[in-house]
Amino acid sequence: MENEKKTKNIWKPIAIISLCLLLVVSTLYGLGVGYKQGKEDKDAVKKADGNAMLNLWTDDAKAKKELIDYINAVTTEGSSDFIPVENRIAVFDLDGTLACETDPAYFDHCIYYYRVMEDPSYKDKATDFEKEVAQDVKQFMDTGVSVPDSMERHGKGVASAFSGLTPEEFIDYVKNYAKTEAPGYNGMTRGEAFYKPMLQVVEYLKANDFMVYVVSGTDRFIVRGLVEASPLDIPSQQIIGSDESLVATDQGDTDGLDYQFDDDDQLVMGGDFIVKNLDMNKVTVIQQEIGKQPVLAFGNSGSDFSMAEYAVNNNPYKAKAFMLCCDDTVRENGNPEKAAKMVNSCKENGYTAISMKDDWKTIYGDNVTRK
Repeated sequence: MENEKKTKNIWKPIAIISLCLLLVVSTLYGLGVGYKQGKEDKDAVKKADGNAMLNLWTDDAKAKKELIDYINAVTTEGSSDFIPVENRIAVFDLDGTLACETDPAYFDHCIYYYRVMEDPSYKDKATDFEKEVAQDVKQFMDTGVSVPDSMERHGKGVASAFSGLTPEEFIDYVKNYAKTEAPGYNGMTRGEAFYKPMLQVVEYLKANDFMVYVVSGTDRFIVRGLVEASPLDIPSQQIIGSDESLVATDQGDTDGLDYQFDDDDQLVMGGDFIVKNLDMNKVTVIQQEIGKQPVLAFGNSGSDFSMAEYAVNNNPYKAKAFMLCCDDTVRENGNPEKAAKMVNSCKENGYTAISMKDDWKTIYGDNVTRK
C-alpha cells in the first residue's frame, strides 16, 4: 500500500508537467497559426488594394495610378518614403469632392431653404433675416450667382434657424431631409448622392491604415447628419465643419466661465455663428483638431487650396494633393469652364487632377440618371 502511494505521488507531478507542456505547445502552435493567419489577412488586403479596390476607376486613369504608386511607396517598410501609421492623415473636402456639390445648390443651402420657407413646423417662426438669407439661396439656385458675403450670411442663418435644437435633434433633422429625393436625379436620395469612386478611395486609404477626416465648409452638424445618412463610413469625431455656438438650456446670456452645467440642463444649438470653415480656416482647424499635418488632401475648388498647400509644403513625409474636376455633364451637374480652370490650377500648383468624365466608370451607380 505504501509503495502504491509513492507511485501515485511520483506520477502526479509528471502528469502536471506533461499537461503544462501540452498547453505551452498548443499555445505556441496557436500563436503561429494566428500569426500566419494575420499575415495572410494582411496579404489579402494588399492583394485587394490598388486596382482591385478602385475598380470603379478607368484602367488608364492617371490619378488612380498616382494614388496607388503613392500608397505603395508610403506603406512599404524599408522604403525611403515610408510613413508610420500614426502619421498617415488624409483630409477630404465634402461638397464636390465626396458628394454632389450643387443640386440645385449645396446640401446645406437646400436644407436651410426647406427649413425657413417650406417646413410646416418652422416656416411661420422664421425671422425676417432668415427669410432674407433664404432668398439669397433661391437666387443662387435660379441663377448660380451668389450675393456678396453669402457664405457668412448663410452661416448666420443656419445658426439662427436651428437654434434651440439639441445636437441629436439637429442631426436627426438632417438625416430625415437626406431621405428626400435628389431633385436633379432619378433613382437617388440626397443622402445617397456620394461619388462611388471616391468612396472607394476612402476605403482604400483606411485599408492601408490611414486616418481619414472630412474637412468641410458645411456646418459641422449638418455634415454629421448627412454622413450618417450616407454610404460614407466616417465616425463623427473625424468630421470637421463650420461652427456655431452651443449652450446649456438654462444658460441664457451667461458666459460659459460663469455658468455651471447641471442635471436639469441639455446642450442645445446656441444660435450664434462662429466660423466658416473655408480657405485658411481649414488649415487652422486641421491643426487645432487633428494636431498633425496631413499627407494627403482631396478637394475640388479654390477654397481647398490652402488645405492642399498645407499638406504638400514643408512636410517631413511624401505628400500629395488631388483635385476633382466637374467635367461630366451627362452623369453629373458638370461645369466644363470651371473644370478647365481647375485643370490649369492643378498644373500650376503641382496637384493631381481627377476627371469625373474620363477617370470614373460610374459616378452614382448605373441605376442613377440625370433628369
